[in-house]
Amino acid sequence: MLERLEIISKRYEELNKQLLDPSILSNVNKTREISKEASSLEETVTCFGEYKQIISDIEAAKEMMKEPEMVDFAKEELETLETKKQSLEKKLEILLIPKDPNDGKNVIVEIRGAAGGDEANIFAGDLYRMYLKYAEKQGWKVEILEEEHSENGGFPLISFMIKGQNVYAKLKYESGAHRVQRVPVTETQGRIHTSTATVLVMPEAEEFDFQLDMSEVRIDITRSSGSGGQGVNTTDSAVRVTHIPTGTIVYCQVGRSQIQNKEMALNTLKTRLYNMKMQEKADKEGEERRSKIGTGDRSEKIRTYNYPQNRVTDHRIGFTLMQLDRVMEGDVSPIIEALITEDQRMQLEGNNR
Repeated sequence: MLERLEIISKRYEELNKQLLDPSILSNVNKTREISKEASSLEETVTCFGEYKQIISDIEAAKEMMKEPEMVDFAKEELETLETKKQSLEKKLEILLIPKDPNDGKNVIVEIRGAAGGDEANIFAGDLYRMYLKYAEKQGWKVEILEEEHSENGGFPLISFMIKGQNVYAKLKYESGAHRVQRVPVTETQGRIHTSTATVLVMPEAEEFDFQLDMSEVRIDITRSSGSGGQGVNTTDSAVRVTHIPTGTIVYCQVGRSQIQNKEMALNTLKTRLYNMKMQEKADKEGEERRSKIGTGDRSEKIRTYNYPQNRVTDHRIGFTLMQLDRVMEGDVSPIIEALITEDQRMQLEGNNR
């Protein structure tokens, strides 16, 4: 572990030197790439610095033990330092887990009403509001990309981007089928129904992640339609882009201009294609994928929201919280933190085998 940490520290120093080089600073993409790598190593290097200081302090305390009048003080100091040392070792182990290169990215989230008709669409709307409130608590920004409204409320589909720090790192576990158990507003006899909505969380494709060949893309300009609210134009400003090789279609009408809709649609298309590429890679690395908590299969039932019992359960880790009302108001952090902790534990176990 110490050898790896020394290598990381040297790499961090090297990257910071590069950021002072005028020839590198003149290249915006290169500077961004180096800054991103340096930023990803910073916490590990800082923690390793603290660890080395603790080791030095422990040696000093042991020397102090040789002086009779300092024994009691040194013994107490050693106990405190050993506790800190163990805590830092655990933290360093976690920091050395190979990072997902997408963790620091913005995301595009797609929520669809699935099984359960109107109630599924209403629940899709509830999930959207839950993520919206969670994003607000995190200081993130949300931008709607595509929305289809249901007559009785909610959405058969809503797609939106969340921008901020480490968004994918926290939301990547949300992909899958979310199940709700409650008495729908459309139910006249008070019976509890079970419905589902699916969530797909995709890291935003950046410039160097995915190169889109525009000769493979067809762009159609259409008239905006549907109940998109006051912001939707009735002019020919809606944009539909089609990726011919895969048949992937993205429709965008929420922007205030054709140019804005085209930009949003192409960005969403790149992200969907990048996500497909990641899924193919993950399927090939089947064994590694099985050692982690699922982060992409839309059909995997991941969570149940039981309204009568105010209970939410994440089935992947057997985590239950009797605070569904708070969760739906955006207090999703306890579930997300439990998922991150379990994922880290599983990866540490895999690394130590």
